[in-house]
Amino acid sequence: MLVLAVLTAFMAYHARNVEMSYDFANVVSPNDPDMQYFTRFKETFGEDGNVLVVGMQDNSIYKLQKFKQLQQLTQDLSQVEGVKSVIALPNLVQVVKDTEARKFITRNIFEPFPTSQPELDSLLQVVSNQNFYEGQIINPKTGATLLAITVEPAYLNSVRRVEVMDNISGLTEQFTKDTKVQLHYAGLPYVRAVMTTKVASEMKLFLVLALLVTAVTLFIFFRSFFAVFIPMLVISVVVVWVLGIISLFGFKISLLTGLIPSIIVVIGIPNTTYLLARYHFDYRRHGNKILALSRVISKIGLVNLVNNTTTAIGFIVFTFTHIAILYEFGMVAGINIFVTFFISMILVPAAFSYLPPPTERQLRHLDAKPLNKLLEFFDFIVHRKRPLVYFFLAVILGLSFWGIYKVKTVSYMVDDLPEESSVNADLAFFEQHFNGVMPLEIIVDTGIKQGVMRLPNLRKLAELEDFLHTQPILSAPISVAGLVKTATQAFYEGDPNSYRLPDNTERNFIFSYLARQNDEANQKLLRAFVDSTGQRARISLKVADVGSRQLDTLINKRIKPQLREIYGGEGVTETDEGNTMRFIRDDSGAETTVNLTGTTLLFIKGNQYLINNLRSSLLLAFVLVTLIIALLFKSFRVVAISLIPNMIPLVIAGGLMGLFNIPLKPSTALIFSIALGIAIDDSIHFLAKYRTELLANGFNVSKAITNSLIEAGTSMIYTSLILFFGFVIFAFSEFGGTKALGILMSVSLLIALFTNLIILPTLLMSFDSGKYIHEPDALIEGYEEYYDEDSDAELDLAQLRLKLDQEEDNKPENGKVQRV
Repeated sequence: MLVLAVLTAFMAYHARNVEMSYDFANVVSPNDPDMQYFTRFKETFGEDGNVLVVGMQDNSIYKLQKFKQLQQLTQDLSQVEGVKSVIALPNLVQVVKDTEARKFITRNIFEPFPTSQPELDSLLQVVSNQNFYEGQIINPKTGATLLAITVEPAYLNSVRRVEVMDNISGLTEQFTKDTKVQLHYAGLPYVRAVMTTKVASEMKLFLVLALLVTAVTLFIFFRSFFAVFIPMLVISVVVVWVLGIISLFGFKISLLTGLIPSIIVVIGIPNTTYLLARYHFDYRRHGNKILALSRVISKIGLVNLVNNTTTAIGFIVFTFTHIAILYEFGMVAGINIFVTFFISMILVPAAFSYLPPPTERQLRHLDAKPLNKLLEFFDFIVHRKRPLVYFFLAVILGLSFWGIYKVKTVSYMVDDLPEESSVNADLAFFEQHFNGVMPLEIIVDTGIKQGVMRLPNLRKLAELEDFLHTQPILSAPISVAGLVKTATQAFYEGDPNSYRLPDNTERNFIFSYLARQNDEANQKLLRAFVDSTGQRARISLKVADVGSRQLDTLINKRIKPQLREIYGGEGVTETDEGNTMRFIRDDSGAETTVNLTGTTLLFIKGNQYLINNLRSSLLLAFVLVTLIIALLFKSFRVVAISLIPNMIPLVIAGGLMGLFNIPLKPSTALIFSIALGIAIDDSIHFLAKYRTELLANGFNVSKAITNSLIEAGTSMIYTSLILFFGFVIFAFSEFGGTKALGILMSVSLLIALFTNLIILPTLLMSFDSGKYIHEPDALIEGYEEYYDEDSDAELDLAQLRLKLDQEEDNKPENGKVQRV
């Protein structure tokens, strides 16, 4: 216990350094070609998901007083530490022609700041003539406008993000208070900040709820303060270990790893429940506290180890994926399930060895008369109504398979947030006025240095831009083609009709002006859309959060065919690999490559990648659980019969997802392997008792099942109820995925209880002959899960022999011993 205390203090020391994750979960393998390209894209053009947008739709903002307040807000936001730049209506620039220097210069439209409403209206008209800004900063049809706040990459994925977001929100809230103009927020920095805050608060909430629910359940079961306090102590120690291990491994608390402390509480309590139940059972039988505690270790230790192993398998299989967030989740949860086993095996017997033995009142739970009535009813169904059981099972499975057929695989960038969340309401505002804010990028590699600025390539870029502009779920695209169009407009003194690419005659004049752009600001703007070699051009877009299915349709049914039309054609060989398209001219070998990339596309692609990995994880969990049961019982028949009741809850869970329109996504796909690992524990308990009862009752299957239901059923019901109420607390989450995980997991485990108490014995009645060959290599032969009178006989005989030896030393000379 002292060593355990020292190790726990060590874990607590490291737990204080645990950090929150401020980035979206990366579920695409780093070896994936699209992921590798996205990494190179960020190295060349920078982050695509570091823009926070603040939008508004209020005509009063175009009045002089409030416009001045908007200008002040823009300036104040620019001064916030961690803010790289702010683009808003009051600081927009106009490109103008400097005839003397024969170059273009930029001029702030609102400098000097207007002093009257007519001046402001005149300058606003200048803004409306700048076609480049249409659909970007202002929507001329609805009057909506926005501020685009770019956050420094160094602040983006660190704890400093919170401070930056708080400072920004402080200024914007004060603006709303002063002007009464309602603001809307969106962009990945904002979404990430909201989700991180909610993850931190929910982790604390669920941990408290899990401890409360399990404490109440334990008290109802055992009616003893120490029977509640000691398990709570065990779980509290394990939670410290969870946080310490997360820190030691260099992981961060994410949406998934944030659930582990609560899950460990829920899963860990059955360990102590089995230990305490066995302790009470043995103590009432012979009244010897130390003997009862020794049997807790010797008899229940292996049972709990096997149960923890099967439970851990449901999590450990995630470590075989190439997905960082799943690997971390599986690794931390799997390790701490075994930590829970060892800590409970140390603390529970040791602590109760110092405490008074249980009272008669505290032992009443062993009778469990109401539960016995329920179990007798199950016994009646198993023995008398087996055809009815199979009929209802067939109906339920039929409905479930129909539901599974309806399951959809859909993911959204913010689908874990509730529909009534302000984030979703604000997102709808930007989708209505600006067609979305989620980043999407298209990179065109011309194949030759300085190829981007060649007029034929610019025309193809402009043609692609024009097409993208027609798509209702895409924002107005920005690229070097737009910059060149703006230069042409400036060359003709700002005429809106001249917003176009130059023709062959104009090209030399306009490009000669562009060649003299040496100031840092213009070079930085150009580098945002053309790489340093002039070979690759970037088209930057924003897309509505329409989900993976619509986005897939947009990419494969609309954008890619348009790319073929623009860059393909006769004499061009085309290859299409994922999100990369190559067009090679057969006569010259010149190659143009077009890549679709961006945070949104990678996030959505990760959904299918994740589903494929989770299918493999479920299959691996199934194989490993099968091997453990085979090692325990060394019987193919037992393996087959035990797996069926535990696959049924997974099928029903899948059916419920389809019937209630719950999509298959990262959070909901997790439940299947986890539920399998936990649910199989009930089968092992029942089959272990069933094997014992077969031997005790002359291989009478019917009698063995009746006794097994009555004796094993009670503990199965108690532990399953603890698991049910423990997981159902996640249904109160604000995250849709966590809520679905909690509901589906608790329902699956409750169904698993009934399948193991009804379907499993029904299958045994139908297909088990009762013939039992002793297998000395089977692990199940090495322990008795329940009370074994032979143990008492051996101990009593040893004590009797010791007494006789003592009497032998003091026997009368005639050699006779008087026995009583």
